[in-house]
Amino acid sequence: MPPGTAAPATAVLPVRRFDLAATLGSGQVFHWRTGHGGFVGLIDRTPVFLRQAAAGQLEVTPGAEGVASEYLALDHDLDAIVASFPADDTALARAVAYAPGLRLIRQPAWECLATFITSSLKQVPHISRISHTLRERHGDPVPLGEHVLWTYPSADAVARAGEEALRRCGLGYRAGFLASTARLVADGALDLSFLTDPAVSDDDALARLTAAPGVGPKIASCVLLFAGQRLGFFPIDVWIERTLRERYFPRRRKFPPGFLARFARRHFGPYRGYAQQFLFHHARTAGATAAG
Repeated sequence: MPPGTAAPATAVLPVRRFDLAATLGSGQVFHWRTGHGGFVGLIDRTPVFLRQAAAGQLEVTPGAEGVASEYLALDHDLDAIVASFPADDTALARAVAYAPGLRLIRQPAWECLATFITSSLKQVPHISRISHTLRERHGDPVPLGEHVLWTYPSADAVARAGEEALRRCGLGYRAGFLASTARLVADGALDLSFLTDPAVSDDDALARLTAAPGVGPKIASCVLLFAGQRLGFFPIDVWIERTLRERYFPRRRKFPPGFLARFARRHFGPYRGYAQQFLFHHARTAGATAAG
């Protein structure tokens, strides 16, 4: 927030086992900005200020408590989720202890898919810059007190912008993928409602997503985990692959295709998506992949 501006008004939402900073800073979303001891951003099209000054309280823009609670997955039973993890897994236990209140954010489907298409092989600060540039050039303005926030552009807006305009937002070769996938979504050829449809199996959902331009298994797994809230998906990127190799197989040099994914499915249990996020956040921010 610009210096000198007044802090937004807030209401208090009781929370349990929740860490706002870890949740918003764990590489799931990239558009929240800091200010007045909290974070300001949009949940879809709803402008929200969030601040956690005490462990059991979350300050929220009045009227946005329900939207924030849904988005931040405050309904997830973290005690039960963590209790399902292997009891003898010390690497995972350290990661959980590092950020015990981390939640898997329940993200808007198109925004999540588009963001992870643009995020491939990039670092978090770069992804954040791209997200804000896309919003400011192709999204809609939404006021929050003295501030103006920008929505993530709709699939139709992205498709109309076209590849060249997207390249000027810093997307590089991913611009073509994003423009093509946006057109599929805008035209209804890719209806993202299947992400949360319990009648659509995980395998079918994965196949539908990976048929879209620029969407490989890792990106699709992220979208199914976050936007679909399919907590059994375990995205494997370079951080997670390194963590699994160094923490679980330090003496093994070669791995057959799919070995780590099969290990994750067998070892981490039904909530392995949470295990992945704990491990990822710890590895990226605490140097957990160092030996020792």
